[in-house]
Amino acid sequence: MSLQQQVMEKMKLAMKAKDKVALESLRAIKSALLLMQTESGSGDDISEEVEVQLVQKLVKQRKDSASIFIEQGRNDLAEPELAQIAVIEQFLPDQLGEAEIEKVVLDIIAATGAEGMKDMGKVMGMVSKKLAGQADGKTISTIVKSKLV
Repeated sequence: MSLQQQVMEKMKLAMKAKDKVALESLRAIKSALLLMQTESGSGDDISEEVEVQLVQKLVKQRKDSASIFIEQGRNDLAEPELAQIAVIEQFLPDQLGEAEIEKVVLDIIAATGAEGMKDMGKVMGMVSKKLAGQADGKTISTIVKSKLV
């Protein structure tokens, strides 16, 4: 089942349950999907990889907003963002833990012979491609930096 179909099914359930947070989050996903389809003119032909990237982008936007609100002491604004993150993350593949990410990073560093920070871009690109959707870029970047010192 495509992401759009999954979102529509969850929207029906959220409407029946009168769950405003879930409904708002699901509408955001639907809106982003529709915008992407009309921009590219692809109709329904959006690959699963692109769908995952889209959902990751929505989660990242909300995390950034929530962290800004928390820094400014506006927990009343941060709470809805955090609640939306929980709803949107349902559509992401299972996230890897730091130990698994570190193992992949070490394997790629060994395979490429990367030495030092000058090779960070090459390692980041390969790790990000291999772990697409399973880890966020910030975590990958932190681990790569620690291993390439």
